[in-house]
Amino acid sequence: MKLYLDSMQPIKYGFVIAAIVIAAVSLVFSNKLAKELAREERNKIEIWAAATELMAKGDENADMNLVLQILQSNHTIPVILHDKTNNVVVSNNLKLPEKNTDEFLLAKIDEFAKKHDPLSLEELNQFVYYDDSYILKRLQIYPYVQLLVISVFIALAFFALRSSQKAQQNKVWVGLSKETAHQLGTPISSLMAWIEYMKLKEPEPALMAEMGKDVHRLEVIAERFSKIGSISDIKPVVWQDAVQQSVGYLQKRISDKVQLVFDFPHAPVVVQLNEPLFGWVIENLTKNAVDAMSGQGVITYSMGEKGKHYFLDITDTGKGISKSKFNNIFQPGFTTKERGWGLGLSLAKRIVETYHNGKIFVKQSEMGQGSTFRILLMKE
Repeated sequence: MKLYLDSMQPIKYGFVIAAIVIAAVSLVFSNKLAKELAREERNKIEIWAAATELMAKGDENADMNLVLQILQSNHTIPVILHDKTNNVVVSNNLKLPEKNTDEFLLAKIDEFAKKHDPLSLEELNQFVYYDDSYILKRLQIYPYVQLLVISVFIALAFFALRSSQKAQQNKVWVGLSKETAHQLGTPISSLMAWIEYMKLKEPEPALMAEMGKDVHRLEVIAERFSKIGSISDIKPVVWQDAVQQSVGYLQKRISDKVQLVFDFPHAPVVVQLNEPLFGWVIENLTKNAVDAMSGQGVITYSMGEKGKHYFLDITDTGKGISKSKFNNIFQPGFTTKERGWGLGLSLAKRIVETYHNGKIFVKQSEMGQGSTFRILLMKE
């Protein structure tokens, strides 16, 4: 599982880098085209201004047909000719209002002047103001539209990839769990028969009691695995009792140098639980805490309420977790141990969030001081 996740990381990063490169190249290319088109439009306006000046002067040497053709060739670039001597304003390629035309054109002159330097016809005391054509405006907006489309595409691709991976992981979880439950069934049945046989031989009662607990433990484990992928059997449970019962089995099977402290409210906290599955969560967190403390320290179980939720905090005095790993520790295959599959916290997260509609996260942690995991469950 860990190798699979590690192999997917380069693909994700490669996909992101490729998308960024495509977006960057597209933006550069589009901006380059926009600048070239802007220069072309400037040249056209300069030619149009020169033709306007020739027409106004009535130069006998000028080809008036060519001048008229130049003046009439502009169908896309908004142009305003302002004669400051007579304060006359003439426009081309602008949709004019029915009223207050002069005020509208004067406002447009100020708007155009902010975008492009006007062309001066000094002998005529006239100035030519112009705006970008509709095509150029669209081309200037296009890179950002394209960037938005690429961003949406990347988001959808990541969502599809994540959904596919999650579906594949779910199939692995369910298949592995069902097969484990099936494989455990035969030896459990056999052990139960042997225990009943040994009871007839009158062995030591304490020994039989512990063996009975271990066999019952195997039954619980098999039940847990069998419930993965199935509709969870949720019912009202006193949360304090469920936690203490889950920890009770481990208490005699962990180091006697580990102190377990329960800071619970006196009033029963009733939540909707599947006890076999939730017990798995408590045991995983407890075992991880014992490992983090190297078998020596204090584990505190605190319970309370916050808003619409009840919370359970499990705090250890272990080596702590760096903040950069707060989210990664719940990923399948992630582990800091030399041995292990890195599935414990991933399963805990799945059980809490998928089957109990709750939340589990690292509430706080300090290196060398310890960590606190918080579980949130909805109030009834």
